Amino acid sequence: MIDVITFAFLAGVAALLYAGLLTFQVLRSPKGNDKMQEISGAIREGANAFLSRQYKTLVPIVALLALVIGYFIGINTAIAFLVGVVSSGLAGYVGMQVSVRSNVRVAEAAKGGLASALSLAFKGGAVTGMALVGLGLIGLSVLYKTFGLVPLIGYGFGASLISLFARVGGGIYTKAADVGADLVGKVEAGIPEDDPRNPAVIADNVGDNVGDCAGMAADVFESFVVTVIAAMLLGATISGGYEIIPLGIAALGVLAGIGGSVFVRLGKDKKIMGAFYNGIIASTLLMLAFSYVYLKDMQLFLTVFLGMLVTLSMFMITEYYTDKDRGPVRRIAEAAKTGAGTNIISGLAIGMEATGLPALVIVAAIAIAFKLAGLYGIALAAAAMLSMSGIVIAVDSYGPITDNAGGIAEMSGLPPKVREVTDLLDAVGNTTKATTKGYAIAGAALGALALFVAFANESKLTSINLLSPPVVMGLFIGAMLPFVFSSLLMTAVGRAAFQIVEEVRRQFREIKGLMQGKARADYAKCVDISTATALRELALPGIMAVVTPLLVGFLFGAAALGGLLAGVIASGFLLALFSCTSGAAWDNAKKLIEGGEYGGKGSDTHKAAVVGDTVGDPLKDTSGPALNALIKVVNTVSLVFGAMIVAKSLNLI
Repeated sequence: MIDVITFAFLAGVAALLYAGLLTFQVLRSPKGNDKMQEISGAIREGANAFLSRQYKTLVPIVALLALVIGYFIGINTAIAFLVGVVSSGLAGYVGMQVSVRSNVRVAEAAKGGLASALSLAFKGGAVTGMALVGLGLIGLSVLYKTFGLVPLIGYGFGASLISLFARVGGGIYTKAADVGADLVGKVEAGIPEDDPRNPAVIADNVGDNVGDCAGMAADVFESFVVTVIAAMLLGATISGGYEIIPLGIAALGVLAGIGGSVFVRLGKDKKIMGAFYNGIIASTLLMLAFSYVYLKDMQLFLTVFLGMLVTLSMFMITEYYTDKDRGPVRRIAEAAKTGAGTNIISGLAIGMEATGLPALVIVAAIAIAFKLAGLYGIALAAAAMLSMSGIVIAVDSYGPITDNAGGIAEMSGLPPKVREVTDLLDAVGNTTKATTKGYAIAGAALGALALFVAFANESKLTSINLLSPPVVMGLFIGAMLPFVFSSLLMTAVGRAAFQIVEEVRRQFREIKGLMQGKARADYAKCVDISTATALRELALPGIMAVVTPLLVGFLFGAAALGGLLAGVIASGFLLALFSCTSGAAWDNAKKLIEGGEYGGKGSDTHKAAVVGDTVGDPLKDTSGPALNALIKVVNTVSLVFGAMIVAKSLNLI
């Protein structure tokens, strides 16, 4: 009988082999006509150029941190850190390479109807999900076998760092292009989305891949490995082999995701979201069956069951607030009848309301898991939840593929019935992206809580006194950090979008025949503007995330740093929920109107909804998702340097 470490390694290999099989099936599908392939090639070229420049920008930062970790912490932790960096970057890169090749094939498959296009889009997205968990399991098992448990913290930090920069850089890129394209194209020029006359349209489609595919993959890869590591660290404090259980749970979840993906198919009701729920529910049932056999302790099994419940709850709650057929989105769309102002007010209110149920779900999960198995139970529930990352990211990465497919169909002049199919896929893609963001936020909160407890154990903190001035100072700094961080990202999107708007206006003004469809737009210029701005703006938020916990810890001590971690988890979790949910609701309210309700495309209601969507775009795709990475980077930095902080803190107060 094989041991758990070998089993986890083999499960990782199985996930990569399955990703390879799916890639083969996608790439052998027809690519469409020359015009479609030309557009897809431009999107692929822009996405590759951005990722290449982003990774080159990060090399000096990564090298410096590796040297610091190697000198102060240990060479094994430094090696694990570098492996985490490479694995996280590779997870996003592999998924994006398939995504930018799937888009044109899905557009071609849409000629054959909804079922064939859905199947191909999901397979393309599943490559990202399976590559992510496969690389994560292989990295965890090999490093644990080679170096033991403690250096794994470096692996988690490396993954967290790349996740942060991928989310920040990709998020700024995608929303600068999207907002710029919408403001000039839809509002000023009155042309449809993905119209080839819009110079920002290629940059917009590139952004879907670098933000929603590569960025999301790095984000959830980090959550997956960091949560397993934190649970293993807590398990190590309990005698009886609890240390290795989270790795086994992660491996079982990956295998369950592979099995569940087979059940994603369109039923007689033709409901796309229903097809995805089939896969997620099947994966959940398989996971429960596997873990019941694996775990001999009923209380531990119940914590796994709890993790599955949190996953399903977050999907259903987020779908309720963001689906265009539900009440909240309809209220936002109806508010647009009286202008952009009321549309924005309604969206803000829905976003604030949408923090309530998820917060209560997390609170209930913490209370029940703690009752079942103490702090270790909370960590194991989080690990079980994140073990479903493969199937969840498969559903998420479907979104940018179908979005691109719709753009290619529009720009290449395919028949209206093809665009009808891609529009149906894309509308659900907005909801799936929102629901998976809700899942990622909940996973980040529970994972960060496990990291927080691991930090407290390492720093010998048995309690944190809220009446202590250093703790209160840390608490306020931690609660403030997500807001300042989000401000930097929103400002960056605004600056980049301004440049895109000016460039699109210039081309409309100076390129004769462009608006009549007789001349070609200079797409490369908008791609270059988005790329340069995103890379220029990503450094400061990243530095802030790494430096702030170190400064607080060294100046005021471990207790103050504990206060900071508590503040950043609570504040970041709620702000991320607000940002992602409100943004998705604004987006689908716009799409509801574009579908013919409340005046339809081109109406004053539609123009008001487009303004609301431009406000929501950087919230849901830039600052909101990046908060997940911020929460975990702050916690992993504290964990990596925790012992040093305790030894060398100045305790100025």
